Amino acid sequence: MSEENRLGDYLRARREQVTPAMVGLPPGGVRRVAGLRREEVAMLAGISADYYLRLEQGRDRNPSAQVLEAIARVLQLDETATDHLLRLGVPRPRPRSVRLRPETVPPEVLQLLGVLGQPAFVEGQWLDVLAANPLATALNPNLRVGENRLRSLFLDPAERDLHPAWETLAPRLVAGFRRRVADVADDPRVAQLVGELTLGSEVFARLWARHDVKQVRGKTVRLDHPQVGEMTLAMSKLAVEGSAGLLLVVHHAEPGTASAERLALLSSLAGGGGVGGVDDRSIARF
Repeated sequence: MSEENRLGDYLRARREQVTPAMVGLPPGGVRRVAGLRREEVAMLAGISADYYLRLEQGRDRNPSAQVLEAIARVLQLDETATDHLLRLGVPRPRPRSVRLRPETVPPEVLQLLGVLGQPAFVEGQWLDVLAANPLATALNPNLRVGENRLRSLFLDPAERDLHPAWETLAPRLVAGFRRRVADVADDPRVAQLVGELTLGSEVFARLWARHDVKQVRGKTVRLDHPQVGEMTLAMSKLAVEGSAGLLLVVHHAEPGTASAERLALLSSLAGGGGVGGVDDRSIARF
């Protein structure tokens, strides 16, 4: 990730994902680049090839919203990705050096975790686990304070074994993380985490280079638990009121299903699971 030319990096990565056939162009013989050529994007967006080249090279930092929206249509960006492109195109002041502060979970949210009766944890903006109830840790040992969801998913083989649909989950988590840190991408904490994972995981490096962005939403996940077997659980993500980027994440099963029975069995094996004993240490990243 280039700190100096984030707009150009994004345009280049997304251009490589669009083939000529996707926009109704002939292949054009031997192509030296993946995806569309710069001049093809410029032609379809109704701008000069020289101007588009300046955007990719970072020599023009003030494109209009109309130009960016035209490029977004050519690159077939969805609403979330278009919004991300527009954010990158707005000049931002260089971030000031700030004292690193721990993310702190409000006491009332900790109380909720203790009485919820479902696997639940609080996730920070950098995908750190900030608090978790015992049933969450019984569901996934990496759901404990001090762990980072990206590190666990890409660097811990046991985490991969837990997720039968790992190949689908991993791109979504990376794209959601990029969306969440879009406004603080120059923060050294982000750079350190991305650098560590890029060196440690070829898959993460490839996914990060795609520059995909996705809204952070709840979803359905499959887990193959070593004690109770496979479960299909809904995973709801709720913003923590009054916090900067904290999410309350709750796993729950559809009543009357085999997954609900297995989750209840896991709660029994964990000694009641969701009540009391919440793990809640505030942590400073990196």
